[in-house]
Amino acid sequence: MSQAIKVESVLEKKHSNWKRKISTSLKEIFIEKKLLLFLVGLLLGRAVILYNISPFAIAFLATAWAVYQRRMFVVVAFVLFGAWTYSLEHAVFITISTVVFTIFVQFLKDRNNMRVLMLFIFLSTSLTRLFLYSLPSQITVYEFAHLLVEGILGIVLFLIFMQSLPLLALKRYQPALKNEELICIIILLASILTGFIGWEISAVSLEHVFSRYIVLILAFMGGAAIGSTVGVVAGLILSLANVANLYQMSMLAFSGLLGGLLHEGKKHGVSVGLLVGTFLVGIYGEMQTLTSTMLESIIAILLFYLTSNTLLKQLSKYIPGTTEYSFEERKYLQKIRDVTAQRVEQFSAVFEALSKSFIQSSEKTNDQERIDETDYFLSLVTEKTCQMCFMKKRCWQNKFDDTYSLMEDMKNDLVLQSEIQAINLKKFENHCVKSKQVIDTMEKEISLLKINKKLKKQVMESKKIVADQLKGVSDVMDNFAKEIVKERQRHEKQEIQIIRALKQMDIHLEKIDIYRLEKGSIDIEMSIIFKDYHGEGSKLIAPVLTDILQETIIVMEEEISPFPNGISFLTFGSAKQYVVETGVAVAAKGGGLISGDSFTTMELGKGKYALAISDGMGNGLRAREESMETLRLLEQILQTGISEQVAIKSINSILALRTTDEIFATLDLAIINLHNAVLQFLKIGSSPSFIKRGDEIIQLEANNLPIGIIEHVELETLSEPLKSEDILIMMSDGIFDGPKQIKNNDLWLKRKILNMKTDEPQEIADLLLEEVIRGEQGVIRDDMTVVVAKIKKHKPKWATIPVTHGEAK
Repeated sequence: MSQAIKVESVLEKKHSNWKRKISTSLKEIFIEKKLLLFLVGLLLGRAVILYNISPFAIAFLATAWAVYQRRMFVVVAFVLFGAWTYSLEHAVFITISTVVFTIFVQFLKDRNNMRVLMLFIFLSTSLTRLFLYSLPSQITVYEFAHLLVEGILGIVLFLIFMQSLPLLALKRYQPALKNEELICIIILLASILTGFIGWEISAVSLEHVFSRYIVLILAFMGGAAIGSTVGVVAGLILSLANVANLYQMSMLAFSGLLGGLLHEGKKHGVSVGLLVGTFLVGIYGEMQTLTSTMLESIIAILLFYLTSNTLLKQLSKYIPGTTEYSFEERKYLQKIRDVTAQRVEQFSAVFEALSKSFIQSSEKTNDQERIDETDYFLSLVTEKTCQMCFMKKRCWQNKFDDTYSLMEDMKNDLVLQSEIQAINLKKFENHCVKSKQVIDTMEKEISLLKINKKLKKQVMESKKIVADQLKGVSDVMDNFAKEIVKERQRHEKQEIQIIRALKQMDIHLEKIDIYRLEKGSIDIEMSIIFKDYHGEGSKLIAPVLTDILQETIIVMEEEISPFPNGISFLTFGSAKQYVVETGVAVAAKGGGLISGDSFTTMELGKGKYALAISDGMGNGLRAREESMETLRLLEQILQTGISEQVAIKSINSILALRTTDEIFATLDLAIINLHNAVLQFLKIGSSPSFIKRGDEIIQLEANNLPIGIIEHVELETLSEPLKSEDILIMMSDGIFDGPKQIKNNDLWLKRKILNMKTDEPQEIADLLLEEVIRGEQGVIRDDMTVVVAKIKKHKPKWATIPVTHGEAK
């Protein structure tokens, strides 16, 4: 058995190699060696319409001269050979016009000068006709109109051939043909067909066979629209070439339409369309004519069946509207997407490298830095004291180690304690004869050293902040690159379950793409045909997906077809496990209109919800500007995907460095994960927050300085798991400080929150603000802001529909 499989594999491999060799040889002969171009020239040399109008040959020669610079002599020879096979009168005209055109182009230096080339085409045909018509008698008005029409048609055909003839080289850089190029190709093919006129084999006209063969191919590849268009154009030009072929236009157009409509039946369907069209048009003629025309169609069908499917598929990718064209277009877009993602990843790597370089430049060894610092400091002191001392040699040559050690100890005492310890002072006085002068100089230089150390520390902290910011930008860009290249993944088991479940519900699924199945980030796209849509996406499909994937699924987007039985597009994704309801109450100091407090609530990407309160220094407009600026920066940075720690450090550095005024603001930030209800909070100089959980009150607080006071802040991030129906209460210091007569604000607030009978966030915010103002006898002594959020378990609108989970057989 295995031996037979091996033999079969070897035979298939040989067959494949044989087909490849033949394909390569044919391509080399017809394309590389220009044999196809020569055959086209032969047929266009014979092409004539309306009995004696022949603009094809000169238009073709001009195109070949402009596009192909070599082997023009062979092209001219094939064109003249074709003309001489048609008739003597036609051959004389083509020969003379070719000679005239050849003389004209000798004076043309630029091949790309289309206007002059079109003029030469017109003059070549018109002057030749003028010469031939004037030989036997005086030229008539009809003959003059004839030569004008022939010259103008030559120009038009030249423009058409310039669009279509280069495509015969099969070296395309665009993913598909443009509509104009497709029409030009059809006209070129129809023009070539006129060269077959007069060639017959046993009453079978070759132009009829090949015209139907071309209609079969294009109807098979492009459908009804392309098939009927080819039929009309080919039939029109054939009827102009021979009036007896007038019926061909209707027959080819009808056959192309029928074949295109039946192209889903592959070659059989298109062939049946041609036979039906031929028979229906042919029955209006004589029986002998019907027999010959049916024979011509059968021969065309035989040639069609002999045409390689591989070749047809390769050609189909250039025809708009075909499956192969769509596949090539997707490949092209995928390539662009991959290149874009690669560039974004490169930028991400650059930012990461910059971040690492900042970190590395600030990570010198502390020991070496301390030694360098001591050497530099002592050199400054000795330069002003020991340089001119008569005991210099004894101290710095004979007793170098003792001198250096004593002065280093005194320097460390001054740095750490701002004064020299008595024991070190006594040792130095016994060692140095100018101890008082040295100590005075050290005390003066130590202040400069401290300033220098402070500046170095600030620079190091700034470098660390910049490194964190660059790393944050790098992470955001890296995540963006991964989103760009998001590709359909293979999830066969779930795909089979979904298809089977929808089939049981009699839902016609056209296509399903499962991009991601990770918990919390499910991404599924479907193309579905609905006879009449009544919300089946959210009512039926989403509950079924919820049961299969064991996670709540909702409709994220839907594009419903306005027509019955049209294709609708639906996108399904993970629903948030929790939802947040908020309430806010605000009062300005003294009942004014402008409060120094600001707040924001925003939904971040990836299922996170943020609440923030900022209190600017003081009250009024200036404080409001600072608090609003803090929240504005926070909101913009967080929505880019940068972590909250990096965001707050960035805001802190901006507020600390942008002005010399003493400006700071507090920040109370809470971020709730809507998938697992975990609360992360950062408190920068802000008041504590509270969580109400039934009859229990949980207090949240952290110790961080307000933003803008110092340039580098060490943030303490805390987290707290929440439960459904928990109520989070955040407030500014105006609320937390409460009435002045209250000594223990924490207990007072906990009692007030616990005694509230309502669990509506807005009502809690209003009642808490009202309690504080009443406790102050109606006086608002400070800006007051309270933000309340209630966390609730998300309940889908439609219940889960259980389906039978069976393994694929």
